[in-house]
Amino acid sequence: MCGIAGFNFKVENKNAIFDKLYHRGPDEQSEWSDEKFSFFHTRLSIQDIYSGHQPFKYKNYIIIFNGEIYNHLELRKNLNVNWTTNSDTETLLHLYLKYREKLFKYIDGMFAFCIYDGEKLFLARDRAGKKPLYIYQKGNKFGFGSEINIFKHLNLNIDEDDIKLFLSTGFCESGYKEITEFPAGHYGYFKKELKTYQYFNILDYYQMPKIDNPLEELDNILTKSVKNRLFSSDVEVGAFLSGGIDSGLVVAKASEYQNLKTFTVRFDGQFDESNLASLVAKKYNTTHEIIDIKMDVKNNIEKILLNYGKPFFDSSAIPSYFVSREARKYLKVILNGDGADEIFGGYRRYIPLIKGWDKIAKYFSFILPFLNPQNRGKLMFIYRLIRASNKQGIEWYNTLLNDLFVDIYNFNSPKIAKIDKFIKEIKLDNFEKLSFIDFELNLKGLLMKMDIATMSNFLEARSPFLSKYFLEFALRIDKNQKISKKILRDLAKKYLPNELLTAPKRGFEIPLTSWVNGELNEMIMSYLNNGFYKNFVDEKIIQNIIDRKIKIPEDRRAKILYLLFSLEVWYNKN
Repeated sequence: MCGIAGFNFKVENKNAIFDKLYHRGPDEQSEWSDEKFSFFHTRLSIQDIYSGHQPFKYKNYIIIFNGEIYNHLELRKNLNVNWTTNSDTETLLHLYLKYREKLFKYIDGMFAFCIYDGEKLFLARDRAGKKPLYIYQKGNKFGFGSEINIFKHLNLNIDEDDIKLFLSTGFCESGYKEITEFPAGHYGYFKKELKTYQYFNILDYYQMPKIDNPLEELDNILTKSVKNRLFSSDVEVGAFLSGGIDSGLVVAKASEYQNLKTFTVRFDGQFDESNLASLVAKKYNTTHEIIDIKMDVKNNIEKILLNYGKPFFDSSAIPSYFVSREARKYLKVILNGDGADEIFGGYRRYIPLIKGWDKIAKYFSFILPFLNPQNRGKLMFIYRLIRASNKQGIEWYNTLLNDLFVDIYNFNSPKIAKIDKFIKEIKLDNFEKLSFIDFELNLKGLLMKMDIATMSNFLEARSPFLSKYFLEFALRIDKNQKISKKILRDLAKKYLPNELLTAPKRGFEIPLTSWVNGELNEMIMSYLNNGFYKNFVDEKIIQNIIDRKIKIPEDRRAKILYLLFSLEVWYNKN
């Protein structure tokens, strides 16, 4: 795992680049340049610790690479090469030299890399977008890098269109006109201009025939995905272990191959799943640590938000940061269950769509005035479902996802219109449409959250459920096998204690409302007092939300205020 950057113009302050990437690679910092390009690399040494230096040079080729190719030793068997290292970086370069753009069909990994042949750049990013890659373009100037913050010295201009997208949906590209996100599942060439091409489109797998009896194949794929992520490391690999089935299955498989270190976190005053996690740890005889964490949110929130380099709304970045900081005290590499909810239907919002309830919900719109929006649980679930059933495009998606300014304020921008058109043109049933949009839009933010949370603490996170094999398999499972992750629960019967199977689904609930109304309240109101947000949304509406004159649920009010706060922190501190 590393940090990478490259520029086709002179970098005046090289130390600034290394400083911004240091947390991604504290073990080694290096650079290479010729008259056309300069490349920078910071390294977190995990594979081939003593010889896996970068940038790696072979003949007239240079490669810099952030990520891991988990099956690279297996792929070496088909390459007739006199290897000089045991590094997956060298393997990746020779895969490119043999297969060119076809190399992606072979590799299982998370990656963002650049190969330079003396004339042009070849850039690529993994299927799901687990490893970040940003592009800087202004006139004839071109750059790329692992994080937005490395470009902050380049006199950037705010992209108001992108800010409107952020306020509408909770996500944006970068916040700057000059910086775009290199798309996941794509490769591209740069000589005088960047041209990109898609090599992986998960939509293709929705069209494939469904698998009749997928359970055995699921078991085999999980084994292969976990095994690859365990053995492609020269340092110890541990695992996060909650009380859920996703991380439990990962631990069950990993424990077949080594005496595993596992970690469960307990947050002060929050739901505690450590007893369930301990049952799994005991069953597989792991070296188990229960870590008690008290989050000092007020003194860390600005730093956490600024790590992302752009307006960032997902408040689960806060506990993710503290969890990663504690885990790094024990290990460099950790396995997690990320991606299972997205590809196996784990979110509650999927259930009514799988069962077709959304098709009849619109006929019950007349009861909306009688539903108290302050209610939580099933009544809130019904309230949002009925509202969503009367909407299309981005409003439909926003209502089901974050439900921020829907029916309160309407943002108009070309980026919003583009996503609205994209959603309306998807030819899938509503469950498949929602899961596809979640993969394309929501998952990217979740992966960025974990990448920054872990890497800012010198920790690498590996996600077996986002392997090449799972992404090519999961969409071929019948949707009825995905109600509350039914197929994963069926597999869990073979591996996990019964208590986990019968326990109600309880994810970690972010105490955002308490934070917004409590320890963060003074800070939030101070930021909002002379806010940048006033350029985009009517100040009176926000004041009415603050004063609770607009009747919305407390958690929705907290989300809106936190959204604005995260925008203000980004704007004022940059």
